[in-house]
Amino acid sequence: MAADSTTGTPSWLGAVNDRAGLAVLLERGPLTRNRICELVGVSKPTASQMMSRLLAGGLIEERGRTSGSAGRSAVVYAARTDRPLGVALDLDAFELRATVVDATGAERPVVRIPLPHDPTERSAVEEVSLAIAEASAAAGTDPGIVHSVCVGIPGYVDPGETGELFSEALPGWPVRGLKEILETELARTVHIENDVNLAAVAERQHGAGVDSDVFALLWLGNGVGASFDVAGDLHRGAFGGAGEIGFLPVSVAANALDPSAHTAQDLVGGRAVALLARRHGLEVSGYHAARSALAEPGAGAARAAVFHDLAERVAHVALPLLATLDPGHLVLAGPSASLGGEPFAEEVGRGIRRLSRWYPEVVATRVDRDPVLVGARIMVAARVREELLDTVASVSLA
Repeated sequence: MAADSTTGTPSWLGAVNDRAGLAVLLERGPLTRNRICELVGVSKPTASQMMSRLLAGGLIEERGRTSGSAGRSAVVYAARTDRPLGVALDLDAFELRATVVDATGAERPVVRIPLPHDPTERSAVEEVSLAIAEASAAAGTDPGIVHSVCVGIPGYVDPGETGELFSEALPGWPVRGLKEILETELARTVHIENDVNLAAVAERQHGAGVDSDVFALLWLGNGVGASFDVAGDLHRGAFGGAGEIGFLPVSVAANALDPSAHTAQDLVGGRAVALLARRHGLEVSGYHAARSALAEPGAGAARAAVFHDLAERVAHVALPLLATLDPGHLVLAGPSASLGGEPFAEEVGRGIRRLSRWYPEVVATRVDRDPVLVGARIMVAARVREELLDTVASVSLA
């Protein structure tokens, strides 16, 4: 294959330098020309040319001047992150949560939109469109400059040709061709990701997975799932369904804890938490009511009893994950795990040590709020950042 004729030319080298300069400003925040020289490794004249081109292209702006030091003040440059933008959103059967994302991933207002319970009133295109519009309104930005969307779903989409959707919590959504339908109707790039995988992304960057080479995340909520992070890469499996453990049958020993439980979902999911809450004296009708009751300050004794019983069950559910991945850390996340906190994680760890030869460090999630949305924000920020950096070539080579 013939080499690109622009490679090695002054304009090509200028584009490379400009991209590096913009990347440094996105990563480090506002900087002076001298500091950009140090970080990028270019001369002052080269840095001046870089800043001139990036200013002319509307990719950076002057953000005041330095003060408080001897000598002349210096101009401070900052990357413009007002365009392009993305939207991160996650949803379940009851609510949609969304936020606008720029190339730095900075936090912006989160909108929460109740979803209809009637499947005939649900629509993937309408719900994602509403998320873009409402999130943009809350952030005070133009929805027209949203180019990328990351959608976290309770389920997964087969990456094959049919793009089949596997989820029980998205009634009314198309079961085939979801990504293609959304991208065609919304005229935007759409990435669809499993919610537990996104929680692991958040944990890797901001939580318990920061210093772990290999960790498994076990999601405990109304539903049950897992995610596998190997050196910062998610293992999704050949068909996208890695970690869908809710339907796994339980062992004989685990079934003895609850003879009515046939799957991991039965044993530690929302139904199980509600049953345990009722067993320990709380009058609750279902999982959400049980979670609210267990969170009450006066429910300390019942909460301790419920999570003591739940910990033994979770230890059984965790064993296949440990045998498959042998991770250094097992992170417990999701609404139930967050409510149990570190004491619950410690009990699960003791249960695992009683049952098996594996001794991972079992830890509670350190992403306190909206972990799926946080993971979606991280993922879409990377895409917006790449799009912004890719515009440098068109500006520098023009």
